[in-house]
Amino acid sequence: MEQPMKDIQTDLDEDIPDLLADWISREQLARALGLTADTLSRWEARRQGPPCTRIGRKTFYRRAAIQEWIRAQEQAHPVRKTRGRS
Repeated sequence: MEQPMKDIQTDLDEDIPDLLADWISREQLARALGLTADTLSRWEARRQGPPCTRIGRKTFYRRAAIQEWIRAQEQAHPVRKTRGRS
């Protein structure tokens, strides 16, 4: 007896590990941080933001690396930036 096509696909999906389980896309990170994807792109170009990797045209961030980067941004006494001249 043949398996229905849907069951075959489900069986195939179970054999493939979720390779991107520990990674999030630039768009997902931008939403989570309340930023734009363009801001993250600029940070990448300036090497300011969290480390990332590119797969084709997509950019991904490792969750653990994002958390490390956020911890590194932590300051005991944040200094407010002033505007204009002193």
